[in-house]
Amino acid sequence: MEASTLWKETIPGAGTWSHILKRGTALRLMDTEGGANVGAYFLNAALPAERFNLPDTLKAQHTAKLTRGHVLMSDMGRILCSITEDSLGWHDPLSGCSNAALVAKKYGQADYQEHRNAWHQNAYDGFLIELAKYGLGSRDLQATVNFFSKVSVSQDGALKYAEAHSPAGSFVELRAELDTLVILNTCQHPLDPSPVYAPKPVELVVSRVPPPADDDYCFTYRPENGRAWLLTQRYLL
Repeated sequence: MEASTLWKETIPGAGTWSHILKRGTALRLMDTEGGANVGAYFLNAALPAERFNLPDTLKAQHTAKLTRGHVLMSDMGRILCSITEDSLGWHDPLSGCSNAALVAKKYGQADYQEHRNAWHQNAYDGFLIELAKYGLGSRDLQATVNFFSKVSVSQDGALKYAEAHSPAGSFVELRAELDTLVILNTCQHPLDPSPVYAPKPVELVVSRVPPPADDDYCFTYRPENGRAWLLTQRYLL
């Protein structure tokens, strides 16, 4: 895909980031060191009441993972972003995010006053910090996804975290189909078994990309995707 890079930056480990990803642009996430996790949430920038809907995204596409070809659907049946590139083939949409109690229990208490930039942060509070910049809060936060992490489900319903799933250089790219408010953080996955607090940085690249055609792979991946794209086009008229 031809693309024109607009800018690059790096989110440090346990960092937060937000941006209104404009329609006609794409966001590439790269795990530069290996072992990263990127928690992500999405809203319609022009209508924040329209939010990412995880249950509809999964059931409409008959999946329990996210990868190339999948689209991120809103609670109004439209597409916020499409996953156009992916080097891993599996990203976790099931496990949610860490909170302060979980991080303290797993890694110990480490507050900012004593530890400064090495303090122990958590994904839930990170999401709320970024949402607050747009006048939003906890009532606006629903289910999130975890890029670069793999969690499978056994026959008895147990969740199994795959260690060393994402090697250095792994990437995933999201194309905005609406002007989409993207909220990210790089805290460790809530099921990461490591007892060491060591969140990894992630590189971001925002690029201008060509408009998708109606036969785009993401829209033809499932019939439901095509219907969601039709609703998106009608909204944009």
